Amino acid sequence: MDLVDLFQRIGLAIAIGAAVGVERHWRDRAEPEGARTAGIRTFTLIGMTGGLAGLLETAIGGTPAPGLIVAAFLLSLTVVMLRFALIQARAEHSVSATTVIAAITTFALGALAVLGDTVIASAGGAAIVTVLASREFLHGAIRRLTWVELRSAVVLLAMSFVLLPLIPATPYGPFGGVSPRSLLILVILLASVSFIGYVAVRLLGSGQGYLVAGAVGGLVSSTATTVTFARQSVSGMPAQAAAGGAVAAGAVSLVRTGLLVAALAPSLVSALLPPLLVSGGVMMACAVLFIRRDVSHAGAEPPANPFELIQVVKMALLITVVAFVARASSQIFGDGGLYVVSALSALADVDAATVTVAGMAAQLTTAVAINAIGIAVAANLLAKVAYGAATGSRSFLLMLALATTLAIAAGLIAAFVAQLP
Repeated sequence: MDLVDLFQRIGLAIAIGAAVGVERHWRDRAEPEGARTAGIRTFTLIGMTGGLAGLLETAIGGTPAPGLIVAAFLLSLTVVMLRFALIQARAEHSVSATTVIAAITTFALGALAVLGDTVIASAGGAAIVTVLASREFLHGAIRRLTWVELRSAVVLLAMSFVLLPLIPATPYGPFGGVSPRSLLILVILLASVSFIGYVAVRLLGSGQGYLVAGAVGGLVSSTATTVTFARQSVSGMPAQAAAGGAVAAGAVSLVRTGLLVAALAPSLVSALLPPLLVSGGVMMACAVLFIRRDVSHAGAEPPANPFELIQVVKMALLITVVAFVARASSQIFGDGGLYVVSALSALADVDAATVTVAGMAAQLTTAVAINAIGIAVAANLLAKVAYGAATGSRSFLLMLALATTLAIAAGLIAAFVAQLP
């Protein structure tokens, strides 16, 4: 490496140490001098030491053993930090290894900045500062999460890193078959979107109120959430609140559909994402308006955890059936068969149709894929109005129909504008 590159790498090592040191020093800023294990100066020097250790390793050329100098420096740092951390822990009657681990990581990133990829070292520095600065948030998150939510996260991780590698990728069956691994990937994607959204609402919001309950319900199933609120509108829940929750579920469902399209079929984003986001925004505005008309009823329990195993199995079966029927219909009856399947499957849930068509986007023309997803979204919106008419109160139906009409009209306008040159 030339002299300029060398100075840049050493500078990055120092900058990483300084960034971590600022966070550590700020957290213990009320402590008098000499009362903290390590602050901004110490961590800056730790980052610099890591860089210098990497520089020495480079200069010597791995003799007598590759990595020996860096390892020796790291071992010495660990011993020193443990000694001072132990003294501080005894003085404060506390137990925490965070500062020691942060020092070891800072040293390693400093060495990586000289010996390896500077981009990875920079990203690592940003990551460690973010984790350290998020202590209160993370601790609060752990206190607020329930065992059911943590168990669901473990199941999701097991599906992603234990089960997925064992599932065969070879398609089985006619009409292109069904790949078990691709199916599981789609299930994990849907479950991840629902679970992350659910946890985000639980952590960032109060978890109460019909608007929040409806939004979280939209992450699980906007159709089921709409039916639930419709039934409650005739059993004592104010119609404005019930309609607000149902419309919020529809808004979240539209945004989620846009995210699924962006993740699975990027070629359709320019045509589908704008109308979906506009329609979702209109529905959310209507939901807020309906809720504000019923400020006297603010409490509502959020829906159950969206990532129950039974729900994952049901979604897997639904996607499998819809995907097979859609491919068969498309090959036998042409594009018209795909449109019919999309509309019929969306009567229960729009995700299955969206995921299926997005997965087939490479074999379809862009226009056919866009039309199929658009038909599915419109059919799902209209189906929820029909369910509201069958199970909800008159006032609930009127507000749901109004919000749906405005959302469809806004989406059509946005789609027309998106197609303009």
